[in-house]
Amino acid sequence: MAAVVNIRCAGEELILWPDRAVSWPRKRTLLVADPHFGKPATFRNAGIPVPENTTAADLARLDALLEMTSSTTLVILGDFLHAKAGRAEPTMNALGSWCEAHRHFKIILIMGNHDLKAGQPPLCWNFEIVREACRAGPFWFTHIPCVIPGHYVIGGHFHPAIALRERYGAGLRAPCFCFGTQRAILPAFGSFTGTSPVQLEVGDRLFAVGEGEVMEVQTKNPLKRFRLLPIAGKLGKNSSTL
Repeated sequence: MAAVVNIRCAGEELILWPDRAVSWPRKRTLLVADPHFGKPATFRNAGIPVPENTTAADLARLDALLEMTSSTTLVILGDFLHAKAGRAEPTMNALGSWCEAHRHFKIILIMGNHDLKAGQPPLCWNFEIVREACRAGPFWFTHIPCVIPGHYVIGGHFHPAIALRERYGAGLRAPCFCFGTQRAILPAFGSFTGTSPVQLEVGDRLFAVGEGEVMEVQTKNPLKRFRLLPIAGKLGKNSSTL
């Protein structure tokens, strides 16, 4: 059984999963960010040899999460597809078959910067496409974290990670969840993605993702500050409600 972390956020219970996802039990909703499906195909198209089984493995992880959390809604916080060059036939067929098998789920895709370049998923995949943000209870779900006064924002985009170092100097970089006072940033769900170190702001909590577990950690080596962007005026036209 995976070692999860339960937290209170904006008055709601959320569960952080080692497979780099967040579940919202009260709404039976699963949140993932930045799967970047098609990225290996993009690299192979450029003549760079990379693993070929990441799509199937990531879809299997997603299946397991949906089953373990009893979720009926899946919210993808952007960058579902990586690039136009990644829309290779094997990748698209695998994704299409997965979507056909999950037509009974409500799947919301908030378009990320990579999605805008890669193009929207086929209509037959039955995604609800949201251009900018989706509101649900006290939360706004976005791709790029931003400031929305009076609400808590959950996004992705930055692929957050922290450097963990032992006393004698050996270290590693681990994906992490970053929960602050106004926003949360989820780690990239995709197994073939990069990471970006984080710099804490006042009130931030970091939860490192390890092999089969999530744990809260303290860090004294902040390396990068995320830029929170204000959103104003456009949410009515480019947003949705869960």
